Amino acid sequence: MPFMNIDNQSIHYVDHGGSGPAIILSHGFSMDHQMWSEQIEPLVSAGWRVVTYDERGWGQTSHQGEFTYWDLAEDLLSLMDFLEIETAVLAGMSQGGFLSMRATLLQPDRVKALVLVDSEGSALADDEKTLYKSLHEAMLENGMSGPLGETLASFLFAPDYQEVEFWRGKWNSRNPERWADATECLFERDDIDNRLPEIKCPALVFHGDSDASIPLERGKRMAELLGGETQFIVIEGAGHTPNLEKPEMVNPILLDFLASL
Repeated sequence: MPFMNIDNQSIHYVDHGGSGPAIILSHGFSMDHQMWSEQIEPLVSAGWRVVTYDERGWGQTSHQGEFTYWDLAEDLLSLMDFLEIETAVLAGMSQGGFLSMRATLLQPDRVKALVLVDSEGSALADDEKTLYKSLHEAMLENGMSGPLGETLASFLFAPDYQEVEFWRGKWNSRNPERWADATECLFERDDIDNRLPEIKCPALVFHGDSDASIPLERGKRMAELLGGETQFIVIEGAGHTPNLEKPEMVNPILLDFLASL
């Protein structure tokens, strides 16, 4: 299995091949590189070099100590260096979008375009932080089986999503204490709304109309703040992960956007 070792992190990645321009896919909180499984084959078939990876705290990537989304942005840029990718399209779902936007702010010349799925530039509101911290404390006591797993699933997926047990299996097999650093990163993220106009590259923004984690209006606000030409696409019937829940709706729009670059 391929790994990149940097700054006491061992970052697991998969280079899926393709001889064309690169697209790097960053996953959401509580997930891993497999959340892009529905996009890999269509992208490779369209000629894209597709890279997925596990961010700090998830999947097969190891890490030491606390981190921020700016650190994860640096990880992404380091992965590009390691794979000798000078420029790429960065695609990110939720926290994958948080770090992809920050990577763009750090090194805008290396980002050809952004694809953002149910993401935002804002920090958590105090009431949201209180709610999520109480859920995290309950998870530390009781694990992720039963009602807590159902609650997390309701934040990530619309009720009719059929593969929820696959992800619940991953959550249940993970020691709850291993969630701590990634959870702190999520809860304490900084607000970058005032910097979004600096992002001038083209952007495609997807948002599920049934997202229980980041409401639709917040995703639309992010899209309006971005400084480049931006398409905002509402995916009907999808929750927080429309690329998983409704790939038949997401993939054709994604491929058309990439072909236009």
